[in-house]
Amino acid sequence: MSVEYVVLVNKNDQPLGGMEKMEAHEKGVLHRAFSVFIFNTEGKMLLQKRADEKYHSPGLWTNTVCSHPRTGEKTIDAAHRRIVEEMGFDCAFEEAFSFVYKADVGQGLTEHEYDHVFIGESDTRPNPNPEEVGDWKYVKLDWVVQDVKNSPGNYTVWFKIALKEVADYFEKK
Repeated sequence: MSVEYVVLVNKNDQPLGGMEKMEAHEKGVLHRAFSVFIFNTEGKMLLQKRADEKYHSPGLWTNTVCSHPRTGEKTIDAAHRRIVEEMGFDCAFEEAFSFVYKADVGQGLTEHEYDHVFIGESDTRPNPNPEEVGDWKYVKLDWVVQDVKNSPGNYTVWFKIALKEVADYFEKK
């Protein structure tokens, strides 16, 4: 497995350089990330369950895809790259909002991310990479909002933060 780097940023998302991904998570340094939320034409959200072998947040449900852009890579291009690598398809999506968060994700790791959130639509059946994805399902937005309230420990930290804004985004449409 090759060493991966993340793009360090300031609170305005201006690049400050790069750092090895694990080191950035061990030190809790602010870096650029993205989260992709895909809905089908029935309005159901595509969730993935992170593979049990993931280095943090294993076995938790989350949005369709989440990751980090590489140095010099546009965030939207990274999002398209990762949806293919993780879920086995690509589709159109657009940036809806961004947010910054910092959270302990266990095992001495801290996620401190400037997270760009993309929202799109597709009816393509996923063909997930089993090294990345343990399971997947389509769910109604109101169902997942309620399930996060009832069982927050089943979901990733960033998903729980972004979900409220994703719901607000659809209410405004």
